[in-house]
Amino acid sequence: MLGGFGRDAAGSVAAAEIRRFDALASEWWNPDGPMRPLHRMNPARIAWIADRIRARFPAGGVRLLDVGCGAGLASEALARRGFDVLGLDAADRAIAVARAHAAGQNLPLAYRTGAPEDLLARGVEPFAVVTALEVIEHVADPPGFVRTLAALVQPGGLLFVSTLNRTARSFLTAKIGAEYLLRLLPVGTHDWRQFVPPATLQAWLGEAGCRVVDIAGLLPDPLRGGWRTGRDLSVNYIAEAERG
Repeated sequence: MLGGFGRDAAGSVAAAEIRRFDALASEWWNPDGPMRPLHRMNPARIAWIADRIRARFPAGGVRLLDVGCGAGLASEALARRGFDVLGLDAADRAIAVARAHAAGQNLPLAYRTGAPEDLLARGVEPFAVVTALEVIEHVADPPGFVRTLAALVQPGGLLFVSTLNRTARSFLTAKIGAEYLLRLLPVGTHDWRQFVPPATLQAWLGEAGCRVVDIAGLLPDPLRGGWRTGRDLSVNYIAEAERG
């Protein structure tokens, strides 16, 4: 799926990824446009995340960082659920669209252009929750990216990562089917070799000082016209990890 930005050896973001997502910025909020899969998936993934945040922080007052937020599909949805959200992305146009879409809604939501390393360099106070949804498959150094995310989570806080499993089924459905046959995503959106098996993600999270406490598949639900969570992790999945 589409996230916000990629990463290269020079630092936070890859120029090619910024150009890709900036080019899509004006279509981000079109539910029948190139972001259609994210629009369909968003209610299921946000409900799953919100339930777990409230279970961990029942008193509320949760500060949340949404890394690779794009034009704000997840950020807005999380803010509507009462979380104090900062959306972060390196794509200027996407952030501009996010701000314009949120204008006048009186949501606990702000946006910033940049990369997570920028926040660390500025000594920002860690967040209770960090999300990186459909982003990690677009970065060149996933273990380093996970370490950066984990460093932005306060001890006892939660990190949510959603991505694509590297399986034959994901190659056929998320790459060949979605990009070439059904044209649900622009061709070239994904590199199947960058998809992340759950065991690999769990290892990276462990090395970063986080423990996976729950994991679920994100599955199309044709009967209802949307998506649902389940135990099939073979294509899309989402993990919840706790910072030690």
